[in-house]
Amino acid sequence: MPSAGWSWNLLTDLQEMWAFPFMVNAFRAGTIVAIAAAVMGWFMVLRRQTFAGHTLAVVGFPGAAGATLIGVSATYGYFAFCVAAALVIAAVPRAGRDAGGGESALTGTIQAFLLVCGFLFTALYKGLLGGVTSMLFGSFLGITTTQVWVLLVVAVAVLGVLAVIGRPLLFASVDPDVAAGRGVPVRLLSTLFLILLGAAAAGASQITGTLLVFALLVMPAATAQVLTARPILSLSLSVALALVVTWLGLIIAYYSPYPIGFYVSTFAFAGFVFARLGRLIADRLPRLAPTGVPA
Repeated sequence: MPSAGWSWNLLTDLQEMWAFPFMVNAFRAGTIVAIAAAVMGWFMVLRRQTFAGHTLAVVGFPGAAGATLIGVSATYGYFAFCVAAALVIAAVPRAGRDAGGGESALTGTIQAFLLVCGFLFTALYKGLLGGVTSMLFGSFLGITTTQVWVLLVVAVAVLGVLAVIGRPLLFASVDPDVAAGRGVPVRLLSTLFLILLGAAAAGASQITGTLLVFALLVMPAATAQVLTARPILSLSLSVALALVVTWLGLIIAYYSPYPIGFYVSTFAFAGFVFARLGRLIADRLPRLAPTGVPA
C-alpha cells in the first residue's frame, strides 16, 4: 500500500495504482463481478428472492473456511457451497406469488446452520488463518490472475445461460401463474436461476466479502428499479451503478486501511437513498401542480 495519499491528479493516481499487479487484478475481478452480480441481482430483486440471495452469499463463508481447512483454494469452496445451497433451496416448490413461506423457512435454516459451520471450520484450522475478516468483509489484496480467469469463465457461463433463458425467466418472474398456464417451465427456470445466482454470489463474495455481497447483488438493482420500470433501461442502469460503486470502492480502499466491502456498501446505499428521495419528490410534484388544468 502506498504511504502517500491523494495527489488530486486522477491520471497520476490511476497510474500509481495500476503499477501494482494486484490492483490491476483487483479492477479486472471487480469489473467482472460487478457486471455478473448486477444482472443477476436485477432478476433477484424482481423475483423477490433477496433473502435467498443473501443466504447464498453467506454460505460462501463456510465454503471458503472449509476449503482452507482441507488445503484447497478458497475459491472452490465459495462456488461449491453456494451452488450446493442453491440446489437445496430450489428443491422447495415455489408456485404462485405468495408461496414463498416454505422457501424462506428453509433458506433461513440453511443460512443459520452453515454460518455456524463456517466458524467451526475456522476453529478447527490449526494453522495461521488471517483471512477471516477478508472472507466476511472483502479484500482486494492477493487477487491472482488465476482467480480473475476463474471469475471471468464463471461470469461468461452465468450470463450466457441467463441470455438464453432471459425472456421466459422475465415472464415467469412478473407473473408465474400466467407463465405456467402458457407452458413456460417455471420450476425449471427457478432452479436454473438459483444456480446462476449462487455462482454470482460466490464470485461477488470474493470481492465484497460474504456479509456485504448484498452491496452488489441488491443495491444497484434496487436503485435501478426505483428509477425506471423499463426492463432494458433498468438492467443497464443496474450494471452501470454496480461498476461505479465497485471502481470507487477500489480506489478509496487503496488509500485506506478499511476493507473494500465497507466502501462499496456505503456508495451503493447512498445511491439507493438518493434514488428513493428523488422518486418521492417526483411522485409528489403532480399533487403540487395547479388544479383545473386539462390533462
